[in-house]
Order: sequence, then structure tokens, then C-alpha cells
Amino acid sequence: MKNNKLRVMIAVAMLSSISFVLMLFNFPLPALPPFLKVDFSDVPALIAAITMGPVAGILVALFKNVLYWIYSGSTTGVPVGEMANFATSILFMLPVYAIYRKVSNTKGLAIGLFVGILAMAIGMSVLNYAVFLPMYTYFLNMPALTGSALRDTIVLGILPFNLIKGLLLSAIIIVLFKTMKSWLDKQRAQFS
Repeated sequence: MKNNKLRVMIAVAMLSSISFVLMLFNFPLPALPPFLKVDFSDVPALIAAITMGPVAGILVALFKNVLYWIYSGSTTGVPVGEMANFATSILFMLPVYAIYRKVSNTKGLAIGLFVGILAMAIGMSVLNYAVFLPMYTYFLNMPALTGSALRDTIVLGILPFNLIKGLLLSAIIIVLFKTMKSWLDKQRAQFS
């Protein structure tokens, strides 16, 4: 039992480090707000969730964001972007984990990824409207976005960004899943 906990801690630490490094290679998408950046750091977090459970995946997402904040700092002084990234990771990862746990095959993964994309896109639209955009404007001493400016930022920026990010993540995850399925199943059995 103690040995298994140590293995989980080591695996979470390794996947968090990989996730942090992947987060450093973020990039904006053309025609979308430049503060929205795609990174593939949710892939190790999802691997952690699938193999060790949702708590491990959440820890990987948390640690990568803490490391990124320590490394990069924040223009607001408060890690608003890192909090948003953490929320994005959870909204994407948990539906994928829950559905894949019930249907552990490619079809279950595809359905989980589809639900994860929708949860991330809709959830982050709501969270940006209610929490993150007001936090940014408050901490940067900018006038708050209201009315059509706020709606346009959400509908024309944040929503399509999260849909595109989800599709890119899903494509990578499906390719990795096809090549690593037997290894993932073996790891799931060992960590169970």
C-alpha cells in the first residue's frame, strides 16, 4: 500500500513536470484575442486521471499551473490566467475520465472527449463572463467589459477558442491513445 502511494506521488510529479514544460510552448490562434493561448499541457493531466484517478489528474493540473505562475509571474499580480487554465483543465478532464471509466475503449474516449470539449467551451464562457474577465479588468485597473463588448469577447473569442483548443487536444489524445492503449490499460491496472 505504501509503495503504491509513493508510485502515485512520483508519477504525479513527473506528469506535472511534463505538463509544465508543455505549457511553456503556448501559442495564440490567429483572429482570436492574443491573451488566449493554446497549450497541450492537459494531455499529461488526462493521462494521470485515466491511469490513477481524477484526483491525480487534478493535482497534475494544479501543480503545472503553480509552477507556471512561479516561473512566468502574472501581469495582474494575481494568477488569474493560471486559475482560468486550471478551471479549463478540470472542465475538460473530468467528463473524459468519467465516461472513459464506464466505457474503456476508443468509442468511450471519443464520447468523453466530445463531452469534455462542450463542458470546457460552455463552462469557460460562463466562468469568463462571471469571474475571470471581471478579475482581469479589476486587477489591471481597466474599465469593466459590459454589454456588446463583453458578449463579443465571450461569443467571438472565448467560446471558439475553447472549441478549437478542445479539438486540437482531442486529436492529440486520440493519436496517443491508439499508440499507448495497452500501456495505459496496464498502468490503470497497477494503480487500481
